[in-house]
Amino acid sequence: MTASSFPGGTSLSHLDVYADAAPDGICGGSPHMHLVSTEAYVVISGEGALQTIDADGVRETTLTAGSVVWFTPGTIHRAVNRGDLRVVVLMSNAGLPEAGDAVLTFPSDVVGDPDAYAAAVSLGDDDGERAARAGRRRDLAVTGFETLRDAVDAGDRTALTAFHAAAAALVLDRARTWPDLVREGPLAQAEHSLVLAEAVAAGSVAHLADARVHRAAPSVGERAFGMCGRLRTYSVNDGGVNDEETLR
Repeated sequence: MTASSFPGGTSLSHLDVYADAAPDGICGGSPHMHLVSTEAYVVISGEGALQTIDADGVRETTLTAGSVVWFTPGTIHRAVNRGDLRVVVLMSNAGLPEAGDAVLTFPSDVVGDPDAYAAAVSLGDDDGERAARAGRRRDLAVTGFETLRDAVDAGDRTALTAFHAAAAALVLDRARTWPDLVREGPLAQAEHSLVLAEAVAAGSVAHLADARVHRAAPSVGERAFGMCGRLRTYSVNDGGVNDEETLR
């Protein structure tokens, strides 16, 4: 894969948050958490909220056009759509979320059984069934989210601790590749920036001769069914489209 100079070793996508209602009557995405990566929302239109369970307990953060929020690993989050909510999503550790750095808040019996979890999270191979399966996946995650939320609200963090442990067990095998992804992505980019900073501090700016403009290539076809909504992903590798424009 071509290296990326996109800032911070991050990935970028455009999200239309699901607008249909879960069994609790709330419209939005599938509650889940990331184990290593931090996620940021830049809201570009609409209204909604981010419902979270984290070290501070249960809370809801209002989202409107212009809102910028981010949440660190372990934050269970649910995107709520209260009207045309569209978000630009930035994910740290580009490539790592795609490698399985997320666990949905399915009920404990599903999260505790790798086969049951795999079946519940899968959207299958039939394109005609993907929307329905995404809806069922979201609804099951909301069921588990409600259990965790209610327990934490009542001052009992036992279920949350158990979810963390079950999530760790689920990802253990695939997590063995994650350190390399971090080394090859954000760490390598930070080290490169350090080399440039040291060069400038020493009076050398030879790297400026290699300056380039890059344009991210969007995914083609229908938006994918993500956890929180329909996704348009962007390739931010430096091998993507390189535009030249003349300003007059």
